[in-house]
Amino acid sequence: MRIRTKLPMLTLAAAVLAAATLPANAQLSDPLAKAASWQPVPAEDVKARAMAWLQQKKADQSVRDQAEALWKALPEDPTGAEMLEKLMETFALADKDVAALVELCAKPRSKLLLPKHAWLTDEKTLPLISANARLYLGGWLIGQLMYDEACEQLDGLDPGDVVAPAMLLFSRSVAHYALLDREAGLESLEQLIVATEHSPRRYMAMAISMQIDLETLEDDSLRYISRQMGDIERRLDLGRGGKKVQKVEKDVIESLDKLIKKLEEQQKKGGGGAGQGNIRSNSPAPDSRILGGKGPGEVAKRNLGNQNGWGDLPPKQREAALQQIGREFPSHYRDVIEQYFRRLASEGTR
Repeated sequence: MRIRTKLPMLTLAAAVLAAATLPANAQLSDPLAKAASWQPVPAEDVKARAMAWLQQKKADQSVRDQAEALWKALPEDPTGAEMLEKLMETFALADKDVAALVELCAKPRSKLLLPKHAWLTDEKTLPLISANARLYLGGWLIGQLMYDEACEQLDGLDPGDVVAPAMLLFSRSVAHYALLDREAGLESLEQLIVATEHSPRRYMAMAISMQIDLETLEDDSLRYISRQMGDIERRLDLGRGGKKVQKVEKDVIESLDKLIKKLEEQQKKGGGGAGQGNIRSNSPAPDSRILGGKGPGEVAKRNLGNQNGWGDLPPKQREAALQQIGREFPSHYRDVIEQYFRRLASEGTR
């Protein structure tokens, strides 16, 4: 059994390309100038706590032998994720709730609605179990692209609460990054990057890219709008067409409207026009490059209720947006936005 901690490929591509398109005058924070607030946990300490828990539970000798075998299989220099995995498997030997959670996280999600696992936040649950089980579940939820649920599990945990503090900070950063939550995302990223000597290199490379992306991402920019549309598609893929999705839809329409006005003002100030042939964009580099590949723009059909006109934009205004964006930015953006409007119209008539 392996814990799923990989960042989804689309999110990975966005972060890496964001680093490549960083403006020359961008001012980034320097978390390395601060002191680390957490330390990695030695494997022998984690094992000792797990075995002490089994003894407290009065587990029989066969269960303790199974636990010893689990920890014996641990690599000589284990990662935090590997220690968390062994800890959860040890708990599962003598706790039915943990066993059910481990079974759930051992395979891809098969249902839209997941078990509540109320015991995770029950005061009666041992903090050693609840904190590490929430991290374990949060990592799995990220692998299923369920970022809102992941934040519910990961937020509120302190690095000192878990046996894999770097994994906690990285996972929480990924979830908030995917949701475009700058403040929470940058906070976790700073905590991770500041402890560069304790953080796995695979985490650090991605953390720096995500930090760059969040700190240079401007509201109402095409890059921001593109990310919002990706979030809408993700939510629809999960079968969610509720208030959160409709709010993001509304935000996208408002952002496009602001962008059109901004581009029109730039055109007037520059004295340029669509017929002059050699139009230069005054926009920063990050907003003049596509972040990721060009997809088909299709999502599975779902019954989201009777919502005629949901997220629709008047035809004249929509065409003005497409024409203006087509003149000022690469054709990829026009294609993506045009496909987006078509999907909205299709969803709204079902």
